[in-house]
Amino acid sequence: MYNVYFYIIITVVVLSFVWGEILSYLNRKRMSPEIPEELKGIYNPEEYARQQSYQKENSRFGLISGSFSFAVIFLVLLFGLFGWLDNTLRESISNFIWLPLAFLGIIMVVNEIIDFPFSWYSTFTIEEKFGFNKSTPKLFWTDWFKGILLSIVIGGLILTAVLYIYQYTEEYFWLLAWALISGFSLLMSLFYSEWIVPLFNKQTPLEAGELRDAIETFAQKAGFELTDIYVMDGSKRTTKANAYFTGMGKKKRIVLFDTLISELDTDEIVAVLAHEIGHYKKKHVVYSMILSVITTGITLFILSLFLGSVPLAEALGGRIPSFHLGLIGFSFLFTPISELTGLVFNLISRKNEYQADAYAAQFGLGKALISGLEKLSVKSLSNLNPHPLVVFWHYSHPTLLQRIARIKQV
Repeated sequence: MYNVYFYIIITVVVLSFVWGEILSYLNRKRMSPEIPEELKGIYNPEEYARQQSYQKENSRFGLISGSFSFAVIFLVLLFGLFGWLDNTLRESISNFIWLPLAFLGIIMVVNEIIDFPFSWYSTFTIEEKFGFNKSTPKLFWTDWFKGILLSIVIGGLILTAVLYIYQYTEEYFWLLAWALISGFSLLMSLFYSEWIVPLFNKQTPLEAGELRDAIETFAQKAGFELTDIYVMDGSKRTTKANAYFTGMGKKKRIVLFDTLISELDTDEIVAVLAHEIGHYKKKHVVYSMILSVITTGITLFILSLFLGSVPLAEALGGRIPSFHLGLIGFSFLFTPISELTGLVFNLISRKNEYQADAYAAQFGLGKALISGLEKLSVKSLSNLNPHPLVVFWHYSHPTLLQRIARIKQV
């Protein structure tokens, strides 16, 4: 069991945890009871004190939950529990579809159960304490069950299709699986807001009035065909505000959280939407989809080299190589590569955010965009002074101060 693969996996898990804690420590070191000079005028002393307290609580909680998760996975690997589960299931299941479905399904459910108390504490203790939580225990439980059922149904169907491909076309597995997963991703990008979101939230067309008129006027000015503008009841779970753009072509849709409408004025909302339209105009959505498809293909090709590996199965405590043990083992081995690709994706994403901001600013909306971003950041108690290395490693968006500086240059 303790072969080369095992020691590589353990090393990856340990280093990944240690590196994550180093980044968290660097963020904690930048905390200060006094408002940094660059944040004066954005946070007042009372708001800043709340933000620091919120950050401290989340940091402590992250350390506890992260350490617990690390301890669990370390013990699972040390005692070969993935292999034990596989060996146990093989005593009653031999079908090439049902065995991996049962194996991965059990792991998913156990992971959800382990994560549940941490999610509960975060929602009903930390978020509640700082006035963000609007969810109820009943809604929380309902969301949790819906999420699991959705994962079982959608994940199960996709996994079943992938398993059939692997079983009967092993030589071309990665190519056919690539086509399947890419097609599903495209489908979700077009219909996610119509098919999945309604299971959790209510979306209603934005009613006629000043805000809709202002949005449609800007869309016409920008040469952006827009008919679907929806308001989502985000306030049923949180006071934090958001907006997003989804779909492509005739399936374009802009969704505003009701909390966004209540927090920002009309010009600020138009500026935020101009930013989202900027992503579309700059073809960021298409480029991101293409990059994601390419990355998926490369990942599946590398995965195909490990599926059915005897040493990899043994490293996890298994006796017989299989698709599911190969998949689990590969997920650990691929971590360093996924971290590097994540850095590239974040770099591109931050560049895209600057471009979308500049697009909005070119229409004279720079001041309104800055004002809106400041309001949203303060309202959500965002950390506006993160360590630069944390920004480089984790942030898909530039910091507020970086965005403001760039917008003012337009």
